[in-house]
Amino acid sequence: MSAQAPVKRITVPQIAARKGGTPIVALTAYTAPMAALVDRHAEIILVGDSLGMVVHGLPSTIGVTLDMMILHGQAVMRGSDRAMVVIDMPFGSYEESPEQAFRNAARVMAETGCGAVKLEGGSRMAPTIRFLTERGIPVMGHVGLTPQAVLTMGGFKTQGRDPATWPAHIRDAEEVAEAGAFSVVVEGVFEGLADRITQAIAVPTIGIGASNRCDGQILVLDDMLGLSGRVARFVRTFGDLGPRADQAIADYAAAVRDRSFPGDGQVYRDQPPA
Repeated sequence: MSAQAPVKRITVPQIAARKGGTPIVALTAYTAPMAALVDRHAEIILVGDSLGMVVHGLPSTIGVTLDMMILHGQAVMRGSDRAMVVIDMPFGSYEESPEQAFRNAARVMAETGCGAVKLEGGSRMAPTIRFLTERGIPVMGHVGLTPQAVLTMGGFKTQGRDPATWPAHIRDAEEVAEAGAFSVVVEGVFEGLADRITQAIAVPTIGIGASNRCDGQILVLDDMLGLSGRVARFVRTFGDLGPRADQAIADYAAAVRDRSFPGDGQVYRDQPPA
């Protein structure tokens, strides 16, 4: 009997070739079971530093460490076999210098086996992106609202409210793409600005709180499933699992308290002597 051929993961060139084509499906995942679910439907799984808030209860992404990203990245790689896995570089792991970024990105890729890393920032990060891509590390860019910079931005504020700022945002995306990013996340910007960015660069844009005319879309999985409670206004909830999970846990607690669980013959009992 012949062995089944292994599933090949989606590659950087395959994602780059989707510019202007069928929209790219991307979602976050942080654990192996969730990665297995997402893997059947998405082209990109992002191990986002949003795991700091979603999984670890942190107030922002600032406290996320490289070790945390690697641990969750390893889990997601084990749980998936088709989608490209992209791992966020956390705050403080790449901003100091291109050399620092390379050391840490190389560690992420070597210890997880992921397909690419993601860096936040526009023009200021272009030299770092070029340094990484020239040395064999695929990079996804991220412009617009960049969560790691919320303290300097004054919070999670939509970008591009003033059309006079649009050229700067477009230039950010252009320079990131020209530096070698194979795709660019465009987060939290006005629809018209997202459209302009998508038209201006030759690589796919992945929108989150941006235009549906981006080349793809991404959401935080827990937000999309209704597990996060309060979410951003742009998030569309495709599931209502939070209340359903709460009810299931309440039903279990009630069954324990009234001694109806375990039951239905599902208990190992001593057998009578033969």
